[in-house]
Amino acid sequence: MRDLHVIDDPAAASVAMDPVRSRLLSELREPMSAAMLAGRMNLPRQKVNYHLRTLEDHGLVRVDSKKRWGGLTERRLVATASSYVVSPGALGAVAAEPVPGMDRLSASYLVALAARAVREVGQLLRKSEELDKPLATLSIDTEIRFRSAEDRAAFSNEVTAAINALVSRYHDESAAGGRRHRVVLGAYPTPGKQEERKTS
Repeated sequence: MRDLHVIDDPAAASVAMDPVRSRLLSELREPMSAAMLAGRMNLPRQKVNYHLRTLEDHGLVRVDSKKRWGGLTERRLVATASSYVVSPGALGAVAAEPVPGMDRLSASYLVALAARAVREVGQLLRKSEELDKPLATLSIDTEIRFRSAEDRAAFSNEVTAAINALVSRYHDESAAGGRRHRVVLGAYPTPGKQEERKTS
């Protein structure tokens, strides 16, 4: 089972986002039969079988094992990944894309960059899995609490200058066999966390 599967097919995305099928995918982190799932989800077995066939047709679940019980064959299915992400590419022409002229300090631009990263890295990941070769990436995830808006602006300027200096030092347009990499850096307020209030 893969850690993550990026769904870029619109039909598969629609299938995965159905509430019942999404719950089935969550339950199928371990192999289970339709009967086991029907009992766990309190649904008729026929309905579970219908949803499982649909998930299987779109490559979101696969047969893990088969057992014969008398004249019947029990199939145990398992999800093809531990988690799924729907690529913005599944939206076709209306997918978010960073374009010249967008305000680079806007939330919309950051979302468009993130959408492009999901789409591009998803495509590269699929190719790397087909070739059975690792995909070289770098991710940095951290938090910082600024004292003021002025400090946040100063940090932004320093990070920009540092990244530009590193790019200037390591970028070699004429390198034989060199490979381009996209570097994206974004910052936004951490969601769901209340700022501590000073009490007197």
